[in-house]
Amino acid sequence: MISTERQRMLLETVTARDEAHHFLRALEDAKVRSEKHLAEIGQPDHLKAVTGKSAMDNAIASTRRLIETYDRVLGELKANLCDEDLALLAAPTDASMHASARVTVTTA
Repeated sequence: MISTERQRMLLETVTARDEAHHFLRALEDAKVRSEKHLAEIGQPDHLKAVTGKSAMDNAIASTRRLIETYDRVLGELKANLCDEDLALLAAPTDASMHASARVTVTTA
């Protein structure tokens, strides 16, 4: 069995990665709503007009990089675990099951 500290670290990382996935979906949904709203009121996205990317595009890209980092860290940590330890990590955690309830993104 893995040590309690290592187990805690792995479970927290899995939970954080799952929360980042939920946040990414919320950002993508908010981007669609924001673009629709801007089109309805006839306003351009000024940041996108200047830089080629909207603030939402930047947030989505940053969140994707964060998820990739979590996946890389988890891959390295899992490389030395036995099947029993891997099964423990595959079980959903309370935090990951409820992460979508905590993620809210609002647009004006």
